[in-house]
Amino acid sequence: IAIPGNIRLKCISWNKTQGFIACGGENGLLKVIKLETQTDEAKIKGLAAPNNISVTQTLEGHSGFVQVVTWNEQYQKLTTSDQNGLIIVWMMYRGSWYEEMINNRNKSVVRSMSWNADGQKICIVYEDGAVIVGSVDGNRIWGKDLKGTHLCHVAWSSNSKILLFGMSNGEIHIYDNQGNFIVKMKLSCLVNLTGAFSIAGIHWYHGTQGYIEPNCPCLAVCYDNGRCQIMRDENDYNPVLIDAGINVVCIQWNSNGSILALAGSLKAASQDKDINVVQFYTPFGEHLRTLKVPGKQISSLSWEGGGLKIALAVDHYIYFANIRPHYKWGYCSNTVVYAYTRADRPECCVVFWDTKNNEKYVKYVKSLISITTYGDFCVLATKADENQPQYVLVLCNSIGTPLDPKYIDIEPLFVTMTRTHVIAASKVAFYVWQYRVAKKLTAMEINQLARTRKEGRERIYHIDDTFSGSGEGHLDYSKAFEGTRDPICAITASDKILLVGRESGIIQRYSLPSVAVVQSYSLDRRAYQLSLNCNSSRLAIIDLSGVLTFVELEARAADSAGQPEAGGQLRLERKDVWDMKWAKDNPDLFAMMEKTRMYVFRNLDPEEPIQTSGYICNFEDLEIKSVLLDEILKNPEHPNKDYIINFEIRSLRDSRALIEKVGIEESSQFIEENPHPRLWRLLAEAALQKLDLQTAEQAFVRCKDYQGIKFVKRLGNLQSESMKQAEVAAYFSRFEEAERMYLDMDRRDLAIGLRIKLGDWFRVLQLLKTGWGDSDDALLEQAHNAIGDYFADRQKWLNAVQYYVQGQNQERLAECYYMLEDYQGLENLANSLPENHKLLPDIAYMFVRVGMCEQAVSAFLKCNRPKDAVDTCVHLNQWNKAVELAKNHNMKEIGSLLARYASHLLEKNKILDAIELYRKANYFFEAAKLMFKIADEESKKRTKPLRVKKLYVLSALLMEQCHEQMQNAQREKVKEKSSESASALAGLLEEDALSSTNRFADNAWRGAEAYHFFILAQKQLYKGSADAALKTALHLQDYEDIIPAVEIYSLLALCACANRAFDTCSKAFVKLESLETLKPEQRQQYEELALEIFTRYKPKYNKTPHLGDVLESGDGKLPVCVATGAPILEYQFWMCSVCKHCMKAKEAGHYNACPLCHSTVS
Repeated sequence: IAIPGNIRLKCISWNKTQGFIACGGENGLLKVIKLETQTDEAKIKGLAAPNNISVTQTLEGHSGFVQVVTWNEQYQKLTTSDQNGLIIVWMMYRGSWYEEMINNRNKSVVRSMSWNADGQKICIVYEDGAVIVGSVDGNRIWGKDLKGTHLCHVAWSSNSKILLFGMSNGEIHIYDNQGNFIVKMKLSCLVNLTGAFSIAGIHWYHGTQGYIEPNCPCLAVCYDNGRCQIMRDENDYNPVLIDAGINVVCIQWNSNGSILALAGSLKAASQDKDINVVQFYTPFGEHLRTLKVPGKQISSLSWEGGGLKIALAVDHYIYFANIRPHYKWGYCSNTVVYAYTRADRPECCVVFWDTKNNEKYVKYVKSLISITTYGDFCVLATKADENQPQYVLVLCNSIGTPLDPKYIDIEPLFVTMTRTHVIAASKVAFYVWQYRVAKKLTAMEINQLARTRKEGRERIYHIDDTFSGSGEGHLDYSKAFEGTRDPICAITASDKILLVGRESGIIQRYSLPSVAVVQSYSLDRRAYQLSLNCNSSRLAIIDLSGVLTFVELEARAADSAGQPEAGGQLRLERKDVWDMKWAKDNPDLFAMMEKTRMYVFRNLDPEEPIQTSGYICNFEDLEIKSVLLDEILKNPEHPNKDYIINFEIRSLRDSRALIEKVGIEESSQFIEENPHPRLWRLLAEAALQKLDLQTAEQAFVRCKDYQGIKFVKRLGNLQSESMKQAEVAAYFSRFEEAERMYLDMDRRDLAIGLRIKLGDWFRVLQLLKTGWGDSDDALLEQAHNAIGDYFADRQKWLNAVQYYVQGQNQERLAECYYMLEDYQGLENLANSLPENHKLLPDIAYMFVRVGMCEQAVSAFLKCNRPKDAVDTCVHLNQWNKAVELAKNHNMKEIGSLLARYASHLLEKNKILDAIELYRKANYFFEAAKLMFKIADEESKKRTKPLRVKKLYVLSALLMEQCHEQMQNAQREKVKEKSSESASALAGLLEEDALSSTNRFADNAWRGAEAYHFFILAQKQLYKGSADAALKTALHLQDYEDIIPAVEIYSLLALCACANRAFDTCSKAFVKLESLETLKPEQRQQYEELALEIFTRYKPKYNKTPHLGDVLESGDGKLPVCVATGAPILEYQFWMCSVCKHCMKAKEAGHYNACPLCHSTVS
């Protein structure tokens, strides 16, 4: 863009959010221009396409040379100043810019202005050392005069806490945001430098779009002599150092801090005048490109917001340059893989975007170096750890699933990939990894190559070594760190060869997979990108300045006159090339990107160009697939399918036009001259449409389409013309049309067949319902089942059930009921199935899984699997059912199983669980034995007598159940035999056998009685019923085997003493003193106590006849009342139906339950 009146420009600034460009120059010149925004038609051209000016406005207010322009992007304000020190803040109103504020200090000139990251504050520095910090609304926050300094630059840190002031003597001072001096910056780039120099620029990237790597350098300081340092923060003592070798006037970061541009001039060797250049560097100091700019003197530069264009102020022109970023991206099996940074995450965000199904998979990768793709796979090269110099190559599939990571010790600056190998190179060495993915291996390969392949999996080679490929180059990393004078700058490989480019222009060729040096080619330029055609006969080279050249690797056939020999360069050379791709199926066909155009070359002859700035993904079948990465990375989280563009090359377009306009004969002639499988397929399809079967068959033969040939043969056998047309319609996926044709011919069966082939069962069902016929029943059932499957696959079980019921598909029905947890439906289904149906075991197992024992058992029994039924009962702890089933089906092993499980429980000391097990299995005697054991153990602890009583009652109840079980069993046995008495006798005999094995078997209630009376006596004593307590305590003399004698006679002595029955008390003391279990000191205590009592009272009872006599009188013992402990002398009394103990009739009315066993009183 030329500035009217040839007014020289001084400064330029591009608003990153709104796209306005402000430029200032001599005579108060200040212009704001805006480039056209993109229209929908221009989408295909991409963001990088050239635009026209849409807005231009001259802002009047300055009279002197405008020296500083800066945007406040958050608040959309423009701040400008001129050589007279006048500052104007401009604002936008109804599409035009107006003055909002003016400030003139008159004393000195403004050297630099900078808004902070959030646009709230501006810092203005004057040449005479004055500093003013103001707010966005025009208020002054603070001002300071830095005496004795000449300021020329200012920069804010991203958190607005630090200010950097650049002095005219080249020093940089660090201040806090209140204007307090902190320290001088250490300037490593000026070491060993003499002479005068000044600061060309300070730019601090604020991380608004994230950083390309964690802890990435972002503060750039550059001097006019080309020395530059890039720091991680203001105190970085190990900055990245650059010597640009030019006189620098201006520097600026791009919008995401990934590229630093340095604008300046270079003394040309031959001419007197300087050459204007812009150098581009990464934050790590790696030189990317050099851009030569016409004109006398470059004065300023500014990046566009998306980082795809750069504006340069040169003399009285604004030049625009397109930047084609080297994105980290790739394309594998319909998936575009691209990486971008986010401000909220330190990692790189890698998106795997499946363009076919429009699905995306996101992975976060730390310190991503590059993305390389081939076929269905992708390799991500990353740094392993910030502290260790180790790197990882991660092999992924097309949805980003890592398949195989490899750790390597060389930095993978260049990575290429073939069908079998991944090759990564540093500057001095390259690493070859023969990757294989399991699904690609055949059985034969596995057997034959297993050993040899393993040995050749990973190897490393130094670039200066010459090797013959005889298995050298094992994984010895020591080679990788030996230096070289001629470093690697690019690599590429095919299945057969590997090419390594070196900075001197030499390209070394190795064979693959043996990696032997074959030859080397000398070029006069340094390669930036290498690319091999599909048969490895030609190599394309793009150098650092974007020039594309070619080298012939294989000598061509004799007839191609004028072609160079192998190793010679071809005549073709193109400038400003930034991408190229060979066709996958034709060695002479390639596409390349030159500026904003795509050219397709066939045999080095170009077709007419297409306006686009897409990156080429794929070139095959005469079609180029291109992706507009600039657009995608503008909004990377929501990629749009519109950004994938397919271009057809001319021969395909011409063939299509010929077929449509001229006819099949002539088209056939043209395709014969330009043969390609894609063109023959086009012809075959056109011939089919016109039912020209002979041409179609020939064309299918030429493109080796066996299915097509078979289809044409089948068409030839059909008689009816309309039938042929319907088949062709179906072949071209015009299914509605084909169905309509079939129905018009009254061939509903063919229409149904077509829909069945397509799996459109809903339509099959509709068609079946419109007609009638016997064969339809089976089809209807099939359709119902297929629709049921459709719903089941989508987990819509309720809908599936309706269709499976109609399709009588019991297997899938069972599955649906189970998924729906409709166990009633499942039970009904099991009941409706015939016996021994193959589905019954499956249904039974479904019931087992949810713990429904009864239903599972009935299902197992219905399919005649009693063993599984018993196993289920055991599994679900229903032992009584298990034992019953085992007996009914004469199974022997249940007893042993039960014993095994019980012993297992006892080993783990789970005695109560074992008792429960025996009880459930109706093994009452075993349960009772264990229960008595627990009761005995508990009674030995002498702590809780009530608990002990309860345990003895439980034991006794189990024994009662055992007796009852035996009598029942005997009754069953003797039913056939004579009388009841025989049965009772047999039962008694069996019980006798039991009683001999256990002390409690004959009288199971003894333990319970002992503790019952023991507790009762104490209760009565505490209530003050000493007489009743004595009567109760006297019974305890019979239970010395259960309760220790010490306790019995101590209690008896106490009760007797309380009741003044000193004769009984005396007997109890005699018994106590004669006990052998007592220690001498205890016996001593008893003797002393007896002496004390019986010196006062005579040992005789004053009231009634001796109690003992009453208890012993009559024929044997009298029954004892369990409620009072007294003997029952009446003839009428109540007897418990469970424990057979008695209670006085008058006491029975006071109790709801038996005082001993707690069974209810009936």
